[in-house]
Amino acid sequence: MKQGRIVKGIAGFYYVDVEGDGIYACKAKGLFRKEGLKPLVGDLVRMEVTDEADHEGNVTEILPRKSTLLRPAVANVDQALVIFSIHQPEPNLNLLDRFLLRMAVQELPVILAINKTDLAAEAELSEIRVAYAAAVSTVLFTCGKTGEGTEALKQLLHQKMTTVAGPSGVGKSTIVNMLQSSVSMETGAVSKKIERGKHTTRHSELICLQDGGYILDTPGFSSLLLPEIEKEALSSFYPEFLPCMDRCRFAQCSHIAEPDCGVKEALQDGRIPKTRYDNYKLFYEELKERKGYA
Repeated sequence: MKQGRIVKGIAGFYYVDVEGDGIYACKAKGLFRKEGLKPLVGDLVRMEVTDEADHEGNVTEILPRKSTLLRPAVANVDQALVIFSIHQPEPNLNLLDRFLLRMAVQELPVILAINKTDLAAEAELSEIRVAYAAAVSTVLFTCGKTGEGTEALKQLLHQKMTTVAGPSGVGKSTIVNMLQSSVSMETGAVSKKIERGKHTTRHSELICLQDGGYILDTPGFSSLLLPEIEKEALSSFYPEFLPCMDRCRFAQCSHIAEPDCGVKEALQDGRIPKTRYDNYKLFYEELKERKGYA
């Protein structure tokens, strides 16, 4: 019996990375179907070896999950890394705030990497650092051309499972390639029955980092729907709002139209970034329309 982590699932096979022993192509035992439980990429599992030469086996047990993401479907993620560029393309802050909201709802820490720093003035970098300092766990500046920030990012990802997201054109692939340092996922000897199951459908796959840990590319980032939350709960997922909310006159303050609002006072004083607040108002209205409020 061996223990490892599922790094890819495709065509009914689950590829399990066993530390120091390579990757095994496994089928899931029928008991999971009876229990209505499906193995996910990121799951820690126990497996029995059926063919050591071909590195094949059966997943016999899924160990308890500490977290589960739905998009993409993955288990045991520790944190999210979102990569945006400071220029070329210009940062879509509405899209960024949508992502941060989804991660806040799932209680997942976020590292914000601002790439292409060679195209920006220091004042621009400082402005975005201040705007997101309270909203994410870390703001990091990177440059794919010079390697700036790569070592710091490697330390933040060390021995962690990280889902990586970002719109097209921001240099995400360059950063990911720098992180993995040409490490490739080896599946060992692939049997004929595994070959038969190959197809071209996009699937989630963990990339092993050289110094320990995994990263997972997050597809479908160009258009993010807001999470299924009540509009009244929205402000609780804005960390920079929380210290100000006890100054609101009304307990159920929306922080939009009410007088004597602590959040709006902080906005006027410059303690809350205008871009973050403007997106908050847009999201509030979007949630209001979704629920069909009058």
